[in-house]
Amino acid sequence: MNHQIRTLIVDDDPDVLSMHRLFVESIDGFEVAGTAARAAEATARLEAAPDIDLVLLDVHLPDGNGVDVLTELRARHPHVGVIMITAAAEAATVRAAIGRGIDGYLVKPFTVEDFRRRLAAFRTGRQQDPGRLAQAEIDALMGETTTAAPAAVVQPAAALPKGYSQPTLDLVAAAVKAAAEDVSAAEVGEACGISRVSARRYLDLLTRRGQAELRPRYGSAGRPEHRYRWI
Repeated sequence: MNHQIRTLIVDDDPDVLSMHRLFVESIDGFEVAGTAARAAEATARLEAAPDIDLVLLDVHLPDGNGVDVLTELRARHPHVGVIMITAAAEAATVRAAIGRGIDGYLVKPFTVEDFRRRLAAFRTGRQQDPGRLAQAEIDALMGETTTAAPAAVVQPAAALPKGYSQPTLDLVAAAVKAAAEDVSAAEVGEACGISRVSARRYLDLLTRRGQAELRPRYGSAGRPEHRYRWI
């Protein structure tokens, strides 16, 4: 993709719209195609501007839900990329957005560098899109082990220890991935609808597997709080 990536920004907060516009305009290869503060306005702009390449979409909008906008967008404009930029970190919302084919999920608050990384990853993905995927590439997108991989690549450690559930592990992993910064077991538990103790067990498993990183944070009393970040 050699042309500018035309970007529609959708958020009901005028200050956020202005900030995101400045962020987009500061990144080479991107330009702002327009802004929208409501779901209906976003849909209308997409219909009127078929050359939009990317939508930065909030979840909480005055007249609807961003995930519903995403659903309609995928049906009518499948070529348009979507990065959710929102304060909504509930597991159900994240799962719904992922299931509808988002290109990124950035939770507020975040840093300018976080924002730029998400857009840079989108640009790279578009530039490298081969059109047709090999089975190994499809498996990678699905988070599966490729059937073509040699046996030596499949590590025995991939099997879950007794007492762990793969769906819960996937849910915890998605919550850590979606976080804009390191998170505690309590925060992950709340996002996933599980107890803090259970979240801690799964976070420790992800850490042992090298998928998450333990980042102690020391408070005024000198006692560290265990926090986790996706690697």
